[in-house]
Amino acid sequence: MADYIIRDGVWKGVADFRLPESLGFGLVTAPVMYSATFDHGRWNQGELLPYGPIEILPGARALHFAEQAFEGMKAYRVGRPAANLFRARDNYARFRRSAERLAMTAVPEEVFLEGIHAVVGVCTRFIPDKTGQSLYVRPFLFGTEPGYAVRASSTARFMVIANPSEAYAAGPMKVLIEREQVRAASGGLGTVKAGANYAASLLASTQAVQRGYAVALWLDPKTRQNIEELSGMNLFAVIGDELHTPVLNDSILPGVTRDSLIVLAREFKWRVVERTMPVAELLRQVSSGECSEVFACGTAAIVCPISVIGDADGREYRPAVVDERARVLRERLLAIQERRAPDPYGWTSEVAPVIAPQSR
Repeated sequence: MADYIIRDGVWKGVADFRLPESLGFGLVTAPVMYSATFDHGRWNQGELLPYGPIEILPGARALHFAEQAFEGMKAYRVGRPAANLFRARDNYARFRRSAERLAMTAVPEEVFLEGIHAVVGVCTRFIPDKTGQSLYVRPFLFGTEPGYAVRASSTARFMVIANPSEAYAAGPMKVLIEREQVRAASGGLGTVKAGANYAASLLASTQAVQRGYAVALWLDPKTRQNIEELSGMNLFAVIGDELHTPVLNDSILPGVTRDSLIVLAREFKWRVVERTMPVAELLRQVSSGECSEVFACGTAAIVCPISVIGDADGREYRPAVVDERARVLRERLLAIQERRAPDPYGWTSEVAPVIAPQSR
């Protein structure tokens, strides 16, 4: 793969871009995007373009058959001139698995990393530098071949966009148990980051918000008895002196943040238990105080305490402790992600800034 092309208009967009005081999450768009296309059996040279609308054929399979996969990752720049990524190769490994599950041609690792480094490198000076803030990076892949035959596209487009952002969730949140709908069937797309996976969660999540909750808590698709995950986040519970989390199966997304927290919890000598977690059992444990704390985690949210678990019948369960072990884990994780502490696990990698050429 040759070095990517920087198209006209990129540097003007970069020069004109200003960070607003209020960032939110995903509301402020970086001024550039990366694009590479796949056709005739090969990936073409990537391009760095000004951020803007893209063209897609109305018959493209991405629009009709949800042939689309994506990743979520962050670049940090706290107290340093260069930005750094967190576990970028692990995000790539999951991105590749997602593409393969959808029968799409996987993006080569070098193209994936080229796109990430191109966008982050050019946007280095726009990455907010306060702790907890970041450049949220969204690589995604979609099928572009038109037609209604139910098969994978022979053409595709890989893109990377980014957003200077605050953390997705700030402060404790209320979650609502979803008793009827399922996010992903057993053997379906639950283990990959596909757009269709999230589309299936939108109705329940919207209904949860309408009832005053932040997000839905999903149960297993077979029995509707066991906790799986939240929409976009994995779940942990402090039970006794142990940290419990649902064991991964074929309908739970294996979160990079989840895996990181398990490693860090063991660093603190906390026992981590990965197991099937019946929701009725957890609610009893919260009521009795045996379960003292519940929290969620994900790339966007980092680590977010849960203050209330609501049930469909209107009952609410409130853990006795909010943001105790969650705070410890969040602070440890952020210190590594932001390179304010040593990284004994080799999780972080630096991105070289891309500087605009001097005008003549």
